[in-house]
Amino acid sequence: MRAPAPVTERGRADGSLSRPAGEPGGRRELSPPPFVSVIVPCRDEERYIGPCLDSILATDYPPSRFEVIVADGMSRDRTREIVAAHAARHNAIRLIDNPLQTTPAALNAGLAAARGDVIMRMDAHVVYPTAYMPRLVAALLESGADNVGGVIATLPADQTPLARAIAVALSHPFGVGNSYFRIGVNQPRWVDNVAFGCWRRETFARVGVFDEEMVRNQDDEFNHRVIRAGGRILLIPDVVSRYFARRTLRQVGRMYYQYGYFKPLVAKKVGRVMTVRQLVPALFLASLAVTAVAGAWLAAGRLAFLAIAGSYLLAVTAVAVGTACRHGVSCGLAATLVFPTVHAAYGLGFFRGIWDHVLSPRRRRSVHAPSVPLSR
Repeated sequence: MRAPAPVTERGRADGSLSRPAGEPGGRRELSPPPFVSVIVPCRDEERYIGPCLDSILATDYPPSRFEVIVADGMSRDRTREIVAAHAARHNAIRLIDNPLQTTPAALNAGLAAARGDVIMRMDAHVVYPTAYMPRLVAALLESGADNVGGVIATLPADQTPLARAIAVALSHPFGVGNSYFRIGVNQPRWVDNVAFGCWRRETFARVGVFDEEMVRNQDDEFNHRVIRAGGRILLIPDVVSRYFARRTLRQVGRMYYQYGYFKPLVAKKVGRVMTVRQLVPALFLASLAVTAVAGAWLAAGRLAFLAIAGSYLLAVTAVAVGTACRHGVSCGLAATLVFPTVHAAYGLGFFRGIWDHVLSPRRRRSVHAPSVPLSR
């Protein structure tokens, strides 16, 4: 893998590039930065959409050079009211309907309405730094990448021990593997995925729009098409957004079940499993099941089951102790529930996805689209 091209000092805070010297004063006038269309998929996000929009509007990017398109999945709470109030105060914001109520449909509706040369996806569960938009636009222009993203710092939805443990698990290598945009990196690097994309509009003309069958994991499938077409995806370590994780075990379990459920469909569409980490939870559950069954007849099966289960319990205990040391005993105890929930939910979803998307003679979908949150 080639090292990412450096993002040089030519990238300005407003996303523009300096021109060669030659005019009085040694430089030409800066070119205007590209117009950016920000697409925000959301549904029932009354708690988060206001702070999200406020953080986007506070950007250092020139106010006349961006728009914010909120694609709402027919929210039943105060989300639409909050967005409408923001739109009444800020001409940059537009509210559009997403009657299909899925993330890829929201993104495609936003693309159809967008006026920008640069397209950004921003999710409602996130608060963005003021440098987010200008920094990513500058990196996109300077690096030659086709998609640029930053790191997300995972924060708890509230200060209960369980919510704090969920935030820890979703940013810990034991919880999410080598998902670099979640665990962070020390320098820019080429990756297979980023949390929220920043693309040139021409990328969509070249590789197509988002696959609306991918209710979850649509970014995985789209980014594979980008890479297959010769594109590259760059992760920038110093652009850090604040992502608010889910609050309960039920919420995080449902989310990771959905992630696992749609991974086999991604693999089927792209023709291969994209990363080994996608297989680990399912392989772990399969090994437990096989050795448990074998253990009914064979001593070796019982020993293997105990070895696998014991190793996992030791790993969970070690991570929980580390969590307790950093975040308190109650948070560490909650972590002993969160990590197994994430792993088991993902693995079970993966197996159900294999059956529904790959093996079943009749294509079925056990995840009802409107039950899938539009934010990560």
